[in-house]
Amino acid sequence: MGRPTQWLSLLLLLLLPGPLPVAGMEDAAFPHLGESSQPPPRACPPRCSCPRVDTVDCDGLDLRVFPDNITRAAQHLSLQNNQLQELPYNELSRLSGLRTLNLHNNLISSEGLPDEAFESLTQLQHIYVAHNKLSVAPQFLPRSLRVADLAANQVMEIFPLTFGEKPALRSVYLHNNQLSNAGLPPDAFRGSEAVATLSLSNNRLSYLPPSLPPSLERLHLQNNLISKVPRGALSRQTQLRELYLQHNQLTDSGLDATTFSKLHSLEYLDLSHNQLTTVPAGLPRTLAILHLGRNRIRQVEAARLHGARGLRYLLLQHNQLGSSGLPAGVLRPLRGLHTLHLYGNGLDRVPLALPRRLRALVLPHNHVATLGARDLAATPGLMELNLAYNRLTSARVHHRAFRRLRALRSLDLAGNQLTRLPMGLPTGLHTLRLQRNQLRMLEPEPLTGLDQLQELSLAHNRLRVGDIGPGTWHELQALQVRHRLVSHTIPRAPPSPCLHCHIPNILVSWS
Repeated sequence: MGRPTQWLSLLLLLLLPGPLPVAGMEDAAFPHLGESSQPPPRACPPRCSCPRVDTVDCDGLDLRVFPDNITRAAQHLSLQNNQLQELPYNELSRLSGLRTLNLHNNLISSEGLPDEAFESLTQLQHIYVAHNKLSVAPQFLPRSLRVADLAANQVMEIFPLTFGEKPALRSVYLHNNQLSNAGLPPDAFRGSEAVATLSLSNNRLSYLPPSLPPSLERLHLQNNLISKVPRGALSRQTQLRELYLQHNQLTDSGLDATTFSKLHSLEYLDLSHNQLTTVPAGLPRTLAILHLGRNRIRQVEAARLHGARGLRYLLLQHNQLGSSGLPAGVLRPLRGLHTLHLYGNGLDRVPLALPRRLRALVLPHNHVATLGARDLAATPGLMELNLAYNRLTSARVHHRAFRRLRALRSLDLAGNQLTRLPMGLPTGLHTLRLQRNQLRMLEPEPLTGLDQLQELSLAHNRLRVGDIGPGTWHELQALQVRHRLVSHTIPRAPPSPCLHCHIPNILVSWS
């Protein structure tokens, strides 16, 4: 056989089909005909989103039934904003790897939540069941829990193992429920020594619950029916920084000198909207903000503030402080006081001998009728002074009343009975509010040197175009903001040696 014939035979051999594959001999790593080399798609419930293998997001799909094909690998499951009424135990028990379960804003009732629902979720760290229809809390939540949100339900009772024996638990939200003290067991947080945030606001508690976690840093109890803090109820909470007790029914007899004395980390205390007639005793040195607005306090006693020397903000608005409500020097020991808020009391003069470092004095809606030469001399660092809606007249505002306030940036004298601009205004003023007075003229002298003034409010006075003195606006080169203005242009000053001075086109409303 010649060489061409050999080549032809070899070619035929190469083209012949090979032997049939033997069972079990296939290469599993090699893609067969019609198959893709890509991995098969992950299982995901219809209409849901599964951006990662461990995440299932079924938010806002109007679901009425718990999805039955959620992957066992799921660690984060969101079913919020649906119409679910119950959680089937069989489906939940498969998802033992869940770390986050979000059921916010559904229709789940306590009847639809079996007692054993969470027993198998041994890795669950975050559970959100707010805005549902629970009447009692789950009897058992996993030991691994870190955050539990049961707010905005109708919960009337919780159980020892709802939040107890949870060493990693940090935050519990129970606000906007119907909890009374009877529904809160004394051992509710036993074994949960890491809870830092507890929200029990907007419930039906009549006294501060005992046996709260000693680890608390923030405690929300506002909008309850609390009339008493039992002795020792806050004796262990040495890490508490924020305590909210506003909108309750606290009276002087419901507190004692030890109520707050052990709170060595407390910085913020809100007791507004209660029925207190005196400042509470035993306030800690660490306190920075004390909110006592809308009580019935008639007088501030120096001894009550003795311990709170670190106070920065003292809010006493809407009380019953009269002419003797703040004796001279009563606040002087508060050397670091930054803001004093006295809105809506019955004070007839500016309190004397205020702390030297005070930066903001807020006194609108009182009965202040006189401002003497030295009434503000003790507070040279004042930056904001609000005396709006008092009874000040020009004749009783001393021409040196503001002389020492070189740091003053905002002065509000609106709603008084002034007939002319005050003299001696600080040259660093940025804002001057004089609306709703009885101003009949504007003269240049009181505005001399106010080259940093940016806002001047003169609405609702008795000014007419002819009452604006020549040169009144010459130095107000920084003026930018004008409130409640109408289309009456103030005429420019007549020709003078200052022909090239900047004269802003300022508008003033007339009443």
